[in-house]
Amino acid sequence: MQEQDLVKEIEKLQDKISKTREFLDLEKSGLRLKELEYMMAQPDFWQDRKQAAELSKEAARLKEELELWDEMEGRARDLVEIARLDQKDRGVDLNKELEKGWKKLRARFDKAEFAVLMGGEYDRNDAMLSIYAGAGGDDAQDWVRMLLDIYARYAENMGFKMEIIDSSEGGTVGYKSVSVTISGRHAYGFLKSEDGVHRLVRISPFDAEKMRHTSFAMVQVLPQLESMEQEEVALEDKDIRIDTFLSSGPGGQGVQTTYSAVRMVHLPTGITATCQNSRSQLQNKETAEKILKSKLFQYYRAQQEEEQEKLRGEFKEAAWGNQIRSYVLHPYQLVKDHRTNFETKEADKVLDGQIEGFIEAYLKNKKAHS
Repeated sequence: MQEQDLVKEIEKLQDKISKTREFLDLEKSGLRLKELEYMMAQPDFWQDRKQAAELSKEAARLKEELELWDEMEGRARDLVEIARLDQKDRGVDLNKELEKGWKKLRARFDKAEFAVLMGGEYDRNDAMLSIYAGAGGDDAQDWVRMLLDIYARYAENMGFKMEIIDSSEGGTVGYKSVSVTISGRHAYGFLKSEDGVHRLVRISPFDAEKMRHTSFAMVQVLPQLESMEQEEVALEDKDIRIDTFLSSGPGGQGVQTTYSAVRMVHLPTGITATCQNSRSQLQNKETAEKILKSKLFQYYRAQQEEEQEKLRGEFKEAAWGNQIRSYVLHPYQLVKDHRTNFETKEADKVLDGQIEGFIEAYLKNKKAHS
């Protein structure tokens, strides 16, 4: 790159970083961090362990965010100064080093800017993701397994932690349903794009005649509510039924022989939450309660949004056939998102967890229409 062009690009990147900092209102974040640090320094801070843990987590997130943008802004400032000095000093040519530094900073900014697209109220939260087999028999249950593998590999690539909390195995293969928690920075913000019906078209490995089959799976993505957010969802004892049963999930023989698995049913709505990943019935109950509260929170919010859409004349029934994405593996390979029209012929990469393109297209589309 020519020297003058490089200087302009570095200055342009510096301006982008500065404007994004303003958009994020990091001054307000800094004040909140100071407030949290003062609270954490108090001798009675850990008396309420749950609240203390949530506040500590918030402080760590704010500190990480502030340090990231401070470092990027400082690096951009240094690059601009060095570039301007290099223009004046003909004795030394730093063009290659400057271009290398600019590319590295730009890649870092692009990644950070991507996170800015997730300005939703719960985008920073961890996620709960459930996959349910739809029409398609064994193929649909195997499709649930394949989707689980996609999200496991995606989570691994992103540095997220994924844990299976409930599963119902298929009659022959795969799963009838499976639920996981995915923990990590902006986990819900990234994965909310996956909520909806996913359609698979392929030559069925379960068909002796090797015919092409279409199968469906429903993916549900919910934000994990923080402790203070959970308090907004009231659960009355008279509205809850708690069932315990033998676990069929991970944990070994000890889990299988004790009634450690817990199912909570919210009687007024019929919404259920199940957890069986721990040997402890108490821990499973606590996890099931968190899941139930998140489901109810989302349920009531969806009801309000549907009512508003009906008033605007925009309500559309969430029918099973309204798939958000199709994965065609035969007679050609194509994965296409029907909401954004983003598509790729590299289906193998998608099945290996490389779904960033779909997520980015969804977030940009959502941002453009917000």
